[in-house]
Amino acid sequence: MSHILIVILAGTISLFLSFFLRVKAKDAPGVQSYIKVTLLSSIFTFAYAFELASTSLTEMKFWLGIEYLAMPFIPVFVLFMCLEYVGYKIKTWIYTLFVIPITTVFMMQTNDLHHLYYKSMRINNNGPFPVLELEWGPWFYVHAISLLLCLTISILVLLKEYRKSLFLFRMQTALMVAGLLTPIIANYFYLNGSSNGIDVGPISLSITFLFHGVALLSLKMFNVAPIARESVFESLTEGIIVLNQNRVVVDFNKAILNVIPNIMAHHIGKPIAEVLSKNPILWSNLDEEVECDYTSTLEGRATHFRVNFSEVINKSGLQVGKIITFVNVTEKVQMEEKLKQLASMDGLTQIFNRTFFMRKSEMIFDKLMRSGGSISVIMFDIDYFKRINDTFGHEAGDRVLTRVTSVVKEYLLVKDCIGRYGGEEFVICMPETSLMEATNRANIIRQAIAENSTIVNGEEIVVTSSFGISNVMLEVWNDSYSIPQLIREADQALYAAKHKGRNRVEIYEVNEHLVEL
Repeated sequence: MSHILIVILAGTISLFLSFFLRVKAKDAPGVQSYIKVTLLSSIFTFAYAFELASTSLTEMKFWLGIEYLAMPFIPVFVLFMCLEYVGYKIKTWIYTLFVIPITTVFMMQTNDLHHLYYKSMRINNNGPFPVLELEWGPWFYVHAISLLLCLTISILVLLKEYRKSLFLFRMQTALMVAGLLTPIIANYFYLNGSSNGIDVGPISLSITFLFHGVALLSLKMFNVAPIARESVFESLTEGIIVLNQNRVVVDFNKAILNVIPNIMAHHIGKPIAEVLSKNPILWSNLDEEVECDYTSTLEGRATHFRVNFSEVINKSGLQVGKIITFVNVTEKVQMEEKLKQLASMDGLTQIFNRTFFMRKSEMIFDKLMRSGGSISVIMFDIDYFKRINDTFGHEAGDRVLTRVTSVVKEYLLVKDCIGRYGGEEFVICMPETSLMEATNRANIIRQAIAENSTIVNGEEIVVTSSFGISNVMLEVWNDSYSIPQLIREADQALYAAKHKGRNRVEIYEVNEHLVEL
């Protein structure tokens, strides 16, 4: 009689947990499946208690049939509970898992016709009380394997969550895993005949739910809202503001202080327009509710954010608010800027490469053309540079190029633009610079290059350079001139300087050019 009372107690525990969760936490993640699995477990357990209390084979078979209306579905709902608990959305295809439980119910209810589930059933009176002695058929093994797989997958899902959970969630997860191991161990003893013919499955399931009950009552397993708010919402690196449908601030996390440092707890309940009254730029971005970029400057340091908007939808499908997320993309922006810089610079001399120089100088030219003014272009190269490579090697040649560009940069103004045009040839764009001024500065640079030698392997290398200059006085919106034309003219003047003996500055003059032609 005591064994029946134990089974009834186990069923009562399962039934109590089912109703308790239905009242206390029906909307929490995983609870709906938990309610179903505890209710099915109580049906299974009470039916087994009636089976143990029966004295005839007919009564025992009847209650066994009732047990199998509930028991095959328990492992699937356990799996659903674990998936929902870790935040996995149940997809339609997963419901195909019910095929085996439904088939098991059918096979069990029609077993007398085919004996594919149980080959035979008879009463065993050798123990302290009569129990059913069952000989398993082929479908029983299919059902047993399916049950074991569902429980094993459930445990693996929980263990995966355990690795990335906080301490409180780890305690919950550990209790859930311990609970799921209980029926596996119990079934092992039952299938090996170590339980004197008593199916310990119903009792083990109630022990499982006792573990879950401890997690529920002492650790609030399904009451995740406060914990999630503290451990997830507050730990997000993205700044978040939650607004209702009237654009009133409902909530925000600590990370938003990196974006809006003056936001305070008393701003909750106030319109976002009022909160951002001192930041009209940000408010104008948020007012449009379109994904955008925003840069915040705190303590002289710029931080770049990508602003995203998400709708908050209630159960009726109505929009009840907005979630505004500020994703820190500073590292990405800095990387993009660095890549742009790398793409624009000559790797050796660290000045603009030819492509970017042309782009930059054309921008300068276009801007100057709108207001009018003088612009000069200087082209220069290193005299007899090939001799340096042939005599001292290419490494020495690179050292000379680096030294020359560093000397030249010392004599350039902020508005000037310099680029490596090719090999040992360089070009300088000087906006708002007259021909006379450009000529004077070119001579100063030429002399500085000659006076600054390069030491390679203890040997001094002295180089000279030749310069060609072109200049034009731009009239407003007069597009008869262009940067490529000025460069061609400076290049011709440079050719003249080399032709006249090198280490000199020559100016492109239209009249002389026409005469040469």
